[in-house]
Parts: sequence; structure tokens; C-alpha cells
Amino acid sequence: MQRRIPRLAAGLVAAAGVLALTACGSGFSGSSSPSGSASGGLTSSKSALTVLIGSSGDAETAAVKQQVAAWSKSSGTKATVQAASDLNQQLSQGFASGKPADVFYLGADTFANYAKQGSLLAYGDQLKNKDDYYPALVKSFTYDGKFTCAPKDFSTLALEINTKLWDAAGLKDSDVPTTWDQLKTVAQKLTKGKVTGLVTSNEYQRLGAFMTEAGGNLMNDTSTKATADSAANKQALTYVQSGLKDGWWKFTKDVGAGWGGEAFGKQQAAMTIEGNWITGAMKSDYPDVDYKVVPLPAGPAGKGTLQFTNCWGIAADSPNQAAAVKLVEQLTSSDDQLAFAKAFGPMPSIQSAADGWKQAYPDFSAFIDSADYAKGVPTAVGSTDVVTDLNSKLASLKTADIGAILSTAQKNLSALQG
Repeated sequence: MQRRIPRLAAGLVAAAGVLALTACGSGFSGSSSPSGSASGGLTSSKSALTVLIGSSGDAETAAVKQQVAAWSKSSGTKATVQAASDLNQQLSQGFASGKPADVFYLGADTFANYAKQGSLLAYGDQLKNKDDYYPALVKSFTYDGKFTCAPKDFSTLALEINTKLWDAAGLKDSDVPTTWDQLKTVAQKLTKGKVTGLVTSNEYQRLGAFMTEAGGNLMNDTSTKATADSAANKQALTYVQSGLKDGWWKFTKDVGAGWGGEAFGKQQAAMTIEGNWITGAMKSDYPDVDYKVVPLPAGPAGKGTLQFTNCWGIAADSPNQAAAVKLVEQLTSSDDQLAFAKAFGPMPSIQSAADGWKQAYPDFSAFIDSADYAKGVPTAVGSTDVVTDLNSKLASLKTADIGAILSTAQKNLSALQG
């Protein structure tokens, strides 16, 4: 089970649609088309903007409302913010009824579904700050060659280490693993009694980081070609499988935990692999556990990790696209993104805000430092179902036929392209 935990914000529960990998929506309207987009124009009216978000809690809702209100006051355009109880369902209903929100959160995994149906305004290239977004994030929100929507924020995976257990095992700072071999060595030393050196979920959304470190991934960077059955992916899963067989790596289900953060917080795991959402959970639920965050160790092909992201979607049917684009430019500016980081913890999607984020959260810099080499999860229409099926098979990876698992994933992903 994919567990979402708010990033850096204590006590919040992450919303569906935040950090991507939510369920596919349905009921899309196929009749929508970007008004004026063929000539590069945008619709404009005196209509108030509606903004629909999938909020992680009161702090996020309040922060978005505050920034939208500030923009509204300065621009003279009225705008209201609604926190969805079920973001995907409400988005689908809005498009089906012909009355979608003007601006909304949209996960990388569901983005292509809406883009294919013509429900989204492809406005990315019209943003003044379009060159400031991390290139990998832009790829996640590019459909049919068009940069469609602005990345809202993102997260990457890193290695979390329990410093008390680390010290007790006689390990030093110089032992922090930077290669797969070193990860195995320290994990073996940390495995003792009820403590396992490394505990993660069995999902591609965690294990896929090792695929990238071996030089692979389930699909290419633009999610236009299936690459699941590559030698690199087999090498990655073979490494994981060896750890499971040797006992220094366990899956969360095998220690009775719902996700890596729980196993780590309960000190069943000396190390885990999670995104920056774990920091809020640790502060809220396990404040007495001391830990540090370091980059994932490099694999045979070098450094690697996975990224998860959302964008600010704009409806093709919005009567005030011009104002919507201006609002998104403001919400993704350095000032606004750093304000959001302070309020509820996300990492900014623009490169110019990275230093400010690291200054505010120096202990967690490993998350944002890995943005330069992070790879996105598949965004092709239908890929969510394929990954769900893959995850069910990865649950038995310890004794599974890796070649068969990857072959099935390759077949299923390839079918999406044709």
C-alpha cells in the first residue's frame, strides 16, 4: 500500500492526489477543447476563478487560500479556493458536468488521462518562468510534445538512518553507504534481534529507485516506450531479492507495518527509503527517534531516485484562462513556493527556490539535491493499473521469478502504446 505522509508538516494526513500515484479518474468530458489555443490566445472574462485542491490538512488549505487571496487583491480578479474531499472524483464530476474548476491540483499519474480527453489547457510554454522548472518535472507534465501544466511541487526518495542504532552498531559518518555493496554491508551490521537493517514497502514506487540506479525504469522519460524488461531492471530487482533472502532487507508487510515510516518510527527498521513526507510523520508520531537523511546509494549506472509530483491544471473550458495562467505563475513563484514550504512542507518545483529551501531545511537537503538525477514514474494513460498489478507481484519478490514479473509488466505497458 502506498502511504502518503505530509512533508515536513507535523500532524497532517496527506490528501489523495498529493505527490501523485492516486487512482485514475473517470467520466472525463471528451468535448472540451482549449479555447483560442490554436492561435496561442487565451480566453478572458470578468468571471471569478475557482481553485480546487487536494489538501493535506488545515495548514495547506489556509496557505493556499492566503496566497490566492493576495494574488486576487493585487490582480483585481476574484478567486475562491475549495479543498476537495475526493479530488479525483470531484475533478471527474466537474468535467463531466461541463463546469470544471478553473485551476486545480493534478497528479502526474492521472494527468495524461485528462490531457488525452482534451480537458486541459496546454499553457506551459506561455509561462514566464517556464525555464525555471526542473526539467524532469516538465517531462512529467508534457503530453503529445506540449508542456501542459506547471509543476506545483515535488518529492524525491532518500535513505533515512536511525542514528542511535547506527552508533550502537559501531558505524561512523564515513560508513554512510554510497554504493549498493556498502548498503548491504551496513544493513547487515544493523540487523540484530527485532531490528532489520533496511525495511521498505514492496512497491515499484520505492524499489523503482534501484531500477534508475542500475540505468533503467519502467518506461522512458517521456512515458512513450515500455522498458520494463531491461537488463538494468532485472539487475536491480535481483539485488533487492538477494537482500530479502539474506534477511538484511524486509518489506513492511513482513514486519507488520503499513509503510516504511511506521517501521522506521517503531525502530523495527534501522533504515528505510521514503520521500520528504516522512519528516512530518516523524515529528508528529515519533518525535523521540533521532535520524538523518542521506542520498540513496549509487548503483551500477550511478546515482538515482524516483520523483513524485503534482501540477496546477487549468481547464480548457475555463472562461478566464488568461487570469488562471497569471495565478499559476504567482503560485509557482519562488516567494509563494517558499511560503508553502514553511506552511506545510512541499519542495519547490523551480530551481531558483532550491537554495532558499535548503537554508530553511538543511537537514533534509538530500531530498532536493537529488532532483538533478531523479526520474519520474510512468504517466502514460493506463499505467497506474499496470503499476498496481506489478506491485502485487513484487510483494512475493523474495521467491519470485524476476524475469516473469518484468516480462508481464513490459507486455502490459507496451499495450498502452498501441
